[in-house]
Amino acid sequence: MKSLLSASQIKSYRENGYLHYPNLLSGAEVYELKNAVLKAVDRLAKIKPKSRVAGDAAEMLDDEDKYYDKVFLQRLNLWKINDTVKNYMLSEAIGKMVTELEGTEGFRVWHDQTLIKEAYGNPTAWHLDNPYWSFSSPNAISIWISLGKATIENGCMWFLPGSHKLKNDNTGIGKNIGDLIEKNPQLQNIDPIPVPMKVGDCSFHNGLLAHGAGANMTRQRRIAMTCAYMPINSVFNGTPNILPPSYLQTLKKGELLDDDQFNPIVYKS
Repeated sequence: MKSLLSASQIKSYRENGYLHYPNLLSGAEVYELKNAVLKAVDRLAKIKPKSRVAGDAAEMLDDEDKYYDKVFLQRLNLWKINDTVKNYMLSEAIGKMVTELEGTEGFRVWHDQTLIKEAYGNPTAWHLDNPYWSFSSPNAISIWISLGKATIENGCMWFLPGSHKLKNDNTGIGKNIGDLIEKNPQLQNIDPIPVPMKVGDCSFHNGLLAHGAGANMTRQRRIAMTCAYMPINSVFNGTPNILPPSYLQTLKKGELLDDDQFNPIVYKS
């Protein structure tokens, strides 16, 4: 794994809220991680996330669910059932990278998820990540690893650079891909940037950065493995998100999210 960051890359990330990082994984590492991800997906084949974007509390109508099912195949917390996925997503190398990019004390894993956009899959609407989650932080960060080519034709990531510095209200991932832009007029003046990736490339993006992905207009699936990271010392904000009921029952708003069973530390400086 190539994990060395330059000062210019860190500066670019903090200014724009995202960073395209080429050649994170070698060909052999891509092969290993991709096989592990697909094996874990097969194991979870009949289990769907309880709601969109890993726990959005809104109730979904049947037709919206059918649309969302065509956005991407989403399976969460593969690290808990596959040691190879765990070795990558919870690696100290990636933990150090996200800590350096955000300039924080360190990070815990929030959740990983594979996002597979099937052939002719729907676009992923513009949205923010952190407002869905059980903690609120300007330093939340995600990695998005391309396990196959990610192109404009098959639904690569798009970002609104600098949007993480603005105060934006979030929206769900629905049929109108521009809902977030309509709700937050200040975003209308930012030109979206596509980030095509080669196999083994990755990107990092801040949890408050507006981002989305295009439709998959090809005959092949677009495969990505992602992981979200929570700054150490984050506290519960009252949103259930992916936290299991047994853990939720022990939490009060404002309490530290420091259970190593659910959110182990990946790096501490």
